[in-house]
Amino acid sequence: MAKDYSKYEQATDEELIDRLRNGEESIVDYICDKYKNLVRSKAKSMYILGADSEDLIQEGMIGLFKAVRDYDAGRDASFFTFADLCISRQMYTAVQAAKRQKHIPLNTYVSLYGSFSEKEEGEERNLLEALANPIELNPEEMFLDKERVAYLEEVIENELSSFEKQVLDLYMTGMSYTQIAKVLGRDEKSTDNALQRLKSKIKKML
Repeated sequence: MAKDYSKYEQATDEELIDRLRNGEESIVDYICDKYKNLVRSKAKSMYILGADSEDLIQEGMIGLFKAVRDYDAGRDASFFTFADLCISRQMYTAVQAAKRQKHIPLNTYVSLYGSFSEKEEGEERNLLEALANPIELNPEEMFLDKERVAYLEEVIENELSSFEKQVLDLYMTGMSYTQIAKVLGRDEKSTDNALQRLKSKIKKML
């Protein structure tokens, strides 16, 4: 039987967090239900990094619980912004932990080789556009693709710094450099600089 959350729907998240801390524990269920689609959406975008979707959803819910627990209206921005950050950070931390335990092939970078050479109306295509619109290849081209991917994996591993690899990972999920900076706990300028550096490096590789 679905729970009746109508008594919470007119209140702001910030007001609900305050009421929760005053004893209305059922608000936790309402917030989890309200933000479940955000968690699923982020799990879908993080899936590109090689993690299991269901595991990511679980991690996202953990991040949401942490947001509810730690939110400070006097210190943080809106609860939505804080929750978005906590969910993303929890998921990315889980992805990084999984990568340390087991090497995950960088097959998500399969289309990077073309992302700087293909242009539409004179504009450079970005990495996400290339991935969203894969080129149809014949068998011979697919074989060459595998060689390019292997080469690109090697160069990314050897030429990008640890920070640049993290920025690339999150950029591939659709995050802006501002969002990436928050997830990694770095300032926006250094994150944007890292993004521009890695783009330049990949461009030179190709």
